[in-house]
Amino acid sequence: MRKRSLLSCMLLVVAALFAFAGCGKKASSTDAVVVGIQQDLDSLDPHKVEAAGTREVLFNVFEGLVKPTSTGEMKGAVAESYTVNDAGTEYTFVLRQGVKFHNGQTVTAEDVKYSLDRAAGKLEGQEAPMVSDFKTVDSVEIVDEKTIKLTLSSPNTEFIAFMTVAIIPKGYDRQASSPVGTGPYKYVSFTPQDSFVMTRFDDYWGEKPHIKDVTFRIITNADSVVMALKAGTIDIYPYLTHQQAKELTKDFNIEVGPTNLVQALFLNNDREPLNNADVRRALNMAMDPKGIIDSVFGGYGNEIGTHFIPALSLYYDETTKDVYSYDVEKAKQLLADAGYPNGFDLEITVPGNYEAHCDTAEVLADQFKKIGVNAKIKKVDWSTWLSDVYNGREYQSTVVGVDAKLAPGDVMKRFRSDASNNFINYKNPEYDTIYAKAIASTSQEEKIELYHKLQQMLTADAASVYIQDPAKLVAVKKGIEGFLFYPLYVIDMSTIQYK
Repeated sequence: MRKRSLLSCMLLVVAALFAFAGCGKKASSTDAVVVGIQQDLDSLDPHKVEAAGTREVLFNVFEGLVKPTSTGEMKGAVAESYTVNDAGTEYTFVLRQGVKFHNGQTVTAEDVKYSLDRAAGKLEGQEAPMVSDFKTVDSVEIVDEKTIKLTLSSPNTEFIAFMTVAIIPKGYDRQASSPVGTGPYKYVSFTPQDSFVMTRFDDYWGEKPHIKDVTFRIITNADSVVMALKAGTIDIYPYLTHQQAKELTKDFNIEVGPTNLVQALFLNNDREPLNNADVRRALNMAMDPKGIIDSVFGGYGNEIGTHFIPALSLYYDETTKDVYSYDVEKAKQLLADAGYPNGFDLEITVPGNYEAHCDTAEVLADQFKKIGVNAKIKKVDWSTWLSDVYNGREYQSTVVGVDAKLAPGDVMKRFRSDASNNFINYKNPEYDTIYAKAIASTSQEEKIELYHKLQQMLTADAASVYIQDPAKLVAVKKGIEGFLFYPLYVIDMSTIQYK
């Protein structure tokens, strides 16, 4: 009797272990994939999203009138074509016929006008735009049942990059809990701090995805990533460190591409002693970008010297990366001249779910010791980083990566003195004036010159310690192919397939 009881207990334990092991695994068919992501989603409403990590997931669910390709061009999505007047003030779109929402309804011109008016804050009862890029939208007009005209209050020949804003059903008020878009995948479920699940939309207007079911598994503990990959609970993970990648050569292919992010030690220009430009310049000269790229990213990554993405090569001023050469003695002298001959204490706040940024902060702390700066690293969760650092601006310095849409103006606009997302508190009236000219200019040559000036100003003022456009190291389980790198923050699941 006792033996039978013991055997029963053992069977129960084994059964429980198998049940637990199955809890995060993907289906054993070739119709499902699990992708690991680093942070929780901040909103399911596409017009309210702030975090790049949320946008990369919702890219699969929502579409705008246009959408980016992996090479950076804008192609028609809900619209099949568009034209722009010479002044850059009127954008006219011809809608694609037969596009359906995930709820089965056909997209109409009324839906498009509603979506754009909502983004621009022009619906009754709205006091401000939901999407800050739409502040200059003067009107949205239905020309006929398949034509929409958007008029801007000031010229902006780059505005097509913002027309990726999601088209949603008119009057639908449950986007925050049960989102409905037009993308190749439709929403299934979202469990905060755990997972976002979507499935193939079989009525999608374009090419259908290969994989039917996709789960984005939220892994905020960076130390558990390799374990999860080896255990088979996730099939793809797009944010490996170099050390993690070295542990996964057996069952995974490691894909390498650009992130198109600006990784920097961002400095709060309102906080002492960082409100002193010479102190900020000293930190720039004490930072060795090659040391960071080699030790944290295995030699992959593009050094930068300003806040701009090298992928937008036409507007990128490469000379800015040569302004601050690594020079410890000059950095010490700058600190002494600024009144800090013995250095100072520096707090670096880092979102703890981003292993690469945490490792970068560690290397920076070691480098800054040489000039007497005592750096203390403060790891916080993602929601705290968003509320305290990004929105609240309650921090001294932070290591993070910042993305942008495919327009040079979008990269640079956050540093206007009055920008709501100017989380480093950079203020320069001349910068504001030049930015306004750059956005309004219809001359390509003038735009290039003005955007170069803006980059040079950020570098000369040492607005932050600009490090690199880091490499993206992606773990892809062997047998899976089709991962594409985009010149913006995107995980496109529509191209993924099993061999």
